[in-house]
Amino acid sequence: MTRVVFMGTPEFAVPSLAALLREGYQVAGVLTRKDQPAGRGQKLEESPVKQLARTHGLALQQPATLRDPAARAALAALRPDVIVVAAYGLILPQTVLDLPRFGCVNVHGSVLPRHRGAAPIAAAILTGDPEAGVSIMLMDAGVDTGPVLSTASLPIAADDTTAALTAKLATLGADLLTATLPRWLAGEIIPTPQPATGATFAPRIEKSAGEIIWSEPASLIERRVRAYQPWPSAYTSWNGQRLKVLRARVGEGSGGRDREAGMVIAGESYAAGVVTGQGVLWLEEVQLAGKRPLPIDVFLRGATGFVGSWLSS
Repeated sequence: MTRVVFMGTPEFAVPSLAALLREGYQVAGVLTRKDQPAGRGQKLEESPVKQLARTHGLALQQPATLRDPAARAALAALRPDVIVVAAYGLILPQTVLDLPRFGCVNVHGSVLPRHRGAAPIAAAILTGDPEAGVSIMLMDAGVDTGPVLSTASLPIAADDTTAALTAKLATLGADLLTATLPRWLAGEIIPTPQPATGATFAPRIEKSAGEIIWSEPASLIERRVRAYQPWPSAYTSWNGQRLKVLRARVGEGSGGRDREAGMVIAGESYAAGVVTGQGVLWLEEVQLAGKRPLPIDVFLRGATGFVGSWLSS
């Protein structure tokens, strides 16, 4: 029986590991990132992949790096025929890529070569792509540059956040993996090199990326709101406090001498919008620092002076 080693860390990777187990593959071991501090108490938290692996009693390894000879030896001891990778978070050196006879197969959250890199799903929302997708790729030494075994796509809904789209693509990726892997192992697939044209890169998102620049068009800010949900969230400043914008929609309107970017204006029935560089961003759900998320009508009832104020970057 083919021995599979799985490498993954966040929720995106969980359906792929679950699918391998469901399909009866011999999962010889699981590699995931080290436990990370989380929450106000900064307690160490197990990754979603680790939690699933523990539930099924799978052998677990959590190396800090795969460049360490001891870590590579521990991986080699699992004797993988193929390594399946999904949002693992560590670079695989050539010695690891060369280890399994069927190579290292990656479940990537875009239709390659578009959106290579660490944040492809957020990038698809940010750039206004009509579709998102997944690729099953044979890994090489580059960053998501290896030949592709299969792809699948789906439309991006108008209200999709990164969290919602990630869940959809995680399921799509798991289904594509289980459809592709047996054919790859049987020698029925010839890997397709990625085209030289059309490649884009989606780097890791920094916390500062969520800061709203109100001089940008409302349509772009609205995409940022969805792309940066749940992390790092799109945020602005009101009365010296951080205000997260959790949901919003684009409306008509523009600036002017008395309505410049960042000004909060009133709408009907306890609605509030913010003038942007092009159009108005109507707020639907917000969260003031240290408070719970609130629909905008509820927020306005307790936020005296919000309408008519200026939000700053």
